[in-house]
Amino acid sequence: MEILRQLEQLFLSATPTAILVFLFYLFMRWAFFTPIRRAMEQRHAKIEGARAEAAAVEAEASREMDEYNEALRKARAAIFAEQEAQRQAVLDERARLLKALRAQAAEETEAAKKRIAAELAAAKAQVEKEAPGLAAEIVRSILENPPAAGAGAR
Repeated sequence: MEILRQLEQLFLSATPTAILVFLFYLFMRWAFFTPIRRAMEQRHAKIEGARAEAAAVEAEASREMDEYNEALRKARAAIFAEQEAQRQAVLDERARLLKALRAQAAEETEAAKKRIAAELAAAKAQVEKEAPGLAAEIVRSILENPPAAGAGAR
């Protein structure tokens, strides 16, 4: 029984310490752990809010980038179409000018042919007109100055 008494004595002497430890636990919970837990919850909420905001900003940036790329593609297509239209207009103008120049060259060639034919006809008429006179002059020249006998032997 002595042991039970000693245990009872020990328990009674340890009771104030146990009460003090329990009160210290309640005080620490009220003064330290609850504010730390609250701060950690706020921190977690802020981090999650920042993550959500970052995700929203990233999605918005991605959407804007897609819009920008689409606008850029459309602008490039418009520029290409405009360049193609200008190139086609230049080619059409070039073809028109070539056709006009060919027609002009054909007209000039035809006019030159007609002018040459007229000159040829005039030259033939001139030769036919002057031929009897020249023939008569050549005959008279030969008859007046007979060729020497040695000149023909050469």
